[in-house]
Amino acid sequence: MFYITNIILVFLLSCSGGGNDSEIIEEPKEIIPKNLSLTIAISGTNTANPNGDGSGNITCTASAIDAVSYGFKVGSDAEIKSSNGEFNYTCTTEGLNEYVITVFAYSSTGNSISSFKKVAVFVAESGLQLIWSDEFNTDGAPDTSKWSFDLGNGCPDICGWGNGEKQYYTNRTDNVKVENGVLKIVAKKEAYEGSEYTSAKLLTKGKFDFTYGRVDVRAKLPSGSGTWPAIWMLGANIDAVGWPICGEIDIMEHWGHNPTLVSSATHTPSCSGGCPNTKVGETTITDYATEFHIYSLEWTADELNFIIDGNLKYSYKPTVKNSSNWPYFAPQYLILNVAMGGSWFSIDPNFEESVMEIDYIKVYK
Repeated sequence: MFYITNIILVFLLSCSGGGNDSEIIEEPKEIIPKNLSLTIAISGTNTANPNGDGSGNITCTASAIDAVSYGFKVGSDAEIKSSNGEFNYTCTTEGLNEYVITVFAYSSTGNSISSFKKVAVFVAESGLQLIWSDEFNTDGAPDTSKWSFDLGNGCPDICGWGNGEKQYYTNRTDNVKVENGVLKIVAKKEAYEGSEYTSAKLLTKGKFDFTYGRVDVRAKLPSGSGTWPAIWMLGANIDAVGWPICGEIDIMEHWGHNPTLVSSATHTPSCSGGCPNTKVGETTITDYATEFHIYSLEWTADELNFIIDGNLKYSYKPTVKNSSNWPYFAPQYLILNVAMGGSWFSIDPNFEESVMEIDYIKVYK
């Protein structure tokens, strides 16, 4: 009797255990976000200020399918969480700098995907104020309240402008005009007043000069062997003391026969361009003719800093300053021009026409 009872009990327990094994509990499936997008808006961006208004404020907006939260990182900074995919940030490094913005999208199961974008943001220097500018917003001739022209070929006083240049400078719309928010200086192959080429040279002499400050020029350069565009400055006292006593500052020079090299230089009584004790700032830019770049000068009582797209390229700072190596204590004026040819290089015989475009020029104090 006892034996039979135990068999029945074991059978009942076995049946009960078998019923529990049939109930399978499934683990939750992983949810992976997808189609992550990121947009970045820079405060104050417009045609004249493509990298913002100088405040450094940016707004990032992200979205993704199956995402319930987001995270943002600027460079190597710590990640900042966001429940709605929006993130505001203020860049603080002065000048034009590139930032890498990384975004993470998280699902309800904690899975994530990420993406990133690079953005160039301009931050105005502390205390600097805009004292002069031309953003070329009015089509037609350049503003004569701001610009005058050098005309001719420099003869009889200084034929070829002292460099053996072949162009004849005019103020015709064929050679200089404002169009669609951009100043265009057009160098052309054409017979004109005894010269084989024409172009234009604008200057603020007699209309605007300054001592110390920052100059920003957003420009796209011409191409073609023989072209010689320049963004530069001369001492306003040149008529009284002559060159190079007045001092010259070349913010940007480019020669079409050496196309990827952009140069900055100084000219003083002690040294014209590169000398044994004075370097020339040279940098490589391959898209000089297809993309705009910002060519800048920071001029203080102590040094000249030459900057391209917010990056310092060259500094001129004599240890001991005197009238021979540092004439940069007096006002200077601005010059924009495209020369053709020189005494040390030739012009491509197939050259027809090329343009330097200036989006804006701004001077801060």
